[in-house]
Amino acid sequence: MRLLILFLVTTLGSFAAPLPLRVGETMTFRVGWGIFQNAGEIKVAAKADSSDGKPEVTITTLTTTRGLLGKLYKFEARADAVFDAATGRMKVHTEKSFSGRKSTSNAMQFDYAKGTADYIDLLNSDKNLTVALPAGDPPLDLITSLLQTRTWDLKPGETRDANVIFEEEIYQLTLHAIAYEKITTPLGTFDTIVYEPRMEKTPPRGMFKKGSTVRVWIAQDGTHLPVRFQVDFKFGAGVATLVAHDDAP
Repeated sequence: MRLLILFLVTTLGSFAAPLPLRVGETMTFRVGWGIFQNAGEIKVAAKADSSDGKPEVTITTLTTTRGLLGKLYKFEARADAVFDAATGRMKVHTEKSFSGRKSTSNAMQFDYAKGTADYIDLLNSDKNLTVALPAGDPPLDLITSLLQTRTWDLKPGETRDANVIFEEEIYQLTLHAIAYEKITTPLGTFDTIVYEPRMEKTPPRGMFKKGSTVRVWIAQDGTHLPVRFQVDFKFGAGVATLVAHDDAP
């Protein structure tokens, strides 16, 4: 059965919008924050799945603090993005996180026929609501939207719009191809293109209203690996560097 699902996902995937990761692909990022060079880890993996006999692809993102920072500030999060293998559109996104005494657990289900998304707070139903889907590409979460840029072929100066979910909201972002840059990581030296999402079509909200910037470096070779992420805040920067990649089927 698993081989059948994998075959269907692979076959249908050739007709659907390309996903950020291939089935069986895993990426591990080491997160640095200021003086904490091993502050955390982000692991992203894609697997073949199914629901009611229909092939799906689930992309799971696990985030956790590590080392000394992990002892001072414990944080764990898991996000699961379930995609329809036939269309490449996300069907449902779930996220859970734990930080000290604070926990979150929510889901967003998409109805493309109605043009809506249902946000469900699994810890506080008073926060449940239905939001309209913006025009354009189907929504992704922030990490998968950054990973999605590896399937693009933009040149510096060009842009592309994306819809990105942040809890109960869907942000309309414009991703700018900034420049080509050569960088060195534990996996080697790469010629990359740098992308930066900006909130230009609507008034800035959330992290963008606070002046934060996000960038991703995509290798310009056959792998198109996202070799680095960086989030700049007013009080410091978090850098996620790709340290392991597995492309096993």
